[in-house]
Amino acid sequence: MLAYLIRRLLWLPLLLIIVSFITFTLGYYGPADPIVALLGQHYDPEIATQLAREYGFDQPFAVQYLKYLERIARLDFGESIKYRNQPVLRLLIPRLAITIQLNAVSSFIGVVLGIGTGVTAALWRGKWVDRLVVFGVVFGRAIPVFVAGPILLFLFARTVPVLPAGGWDGIFSRSAVLPVVLLSIGPMAIFARQTRSGMLEVMGQDYIRTARAKGLREVAVVTVHALRNAFIPLLTILGFLLGSLVEGTFLTETIFGIPGMGQFAFEALGGRDYPVIITVTLLVAVAYALGNLWVDVLYGVVDPRIRQA
Repeated sequence: MLAYLIRRLLWLPLLLIIVSFITFTLGYYGPADPIVALLGQHYDPEIATQLAREYGFDQPFAVQYLKYLERIARLDFGESIKYRNQPVLRLLIPRLAITIQLNAVSSFIGVVLGIGTGVTAALWRGKWVDRLVVFGVVFGRAIPVFVAGPILLFLFARTVPVLPAGGWDGIFSRSAVLPVVLLSIGPMAIFARQTRSGMLEVMGQDYIRTARAKGLREVAVVTVHALRNAFIPLLTILGFLLGSLVEGTFLTETIFGIPGMGQFAFEALGGRDYPVIITVTLLVAVAYALGNLWVDVLYGVVDPRIRQA
């Protein structure tokens, strides 16, 4: 296992180089000029030339990219173009902390409720509970965020004003309730559907009938034998959730006015702030890579028959 982890981690720098090269290339050869976006209506050719020289945009592509690799090797991700003289990490870390809190809590709630709902639906297969869960899963997956968000705001911030309409006062504040509910709908629907399917497949296996024949309590049969084996396919989805902890939730953060990384990345795209765009892209790539690695480790924990070569 240790050798497997080392091999996977050694691939991480190569992954980051590939991602940074693609992102850097798109920014360099893209149609938009960050200097033009920065100056806007006050564009002046002389000032633009000075800024291009200051940021090194007047140098060839290879020179710019190699210098950028040298900086990120020292964990120096440059300065923001939109927020001049502000290091990217200084701008990013507070927003990243908000996004991680928001996604972690909503993912945890969605996973727990989704697994519980899926198990309940599988045990009550064909009954009204099962049909209700299936309807809820379809509805939860079908309704987009830009529709569900305004509905929640209309119901709980305007019609019955029990929650604030936006802002951010911390993950344990009332302002976090609606965005957490909105973000937990997706994971809950996914895990409910996958758990129900996995449980229905597992409950018909011979070892489940053997466990019941031995006189084990139904709770032990469901949790120890059935759910544990049905949980293995869910680990892949869990890997994507772990990776998405640092991924910005632009629509939700925009609807509720949350100053997270999603909103920050969107502003960077609009302002052609390439140092921020590349840093966010690299961060998301690292998160997904480590999330998938963590899930591969969990495979062997959940099922000892699975061993990494």
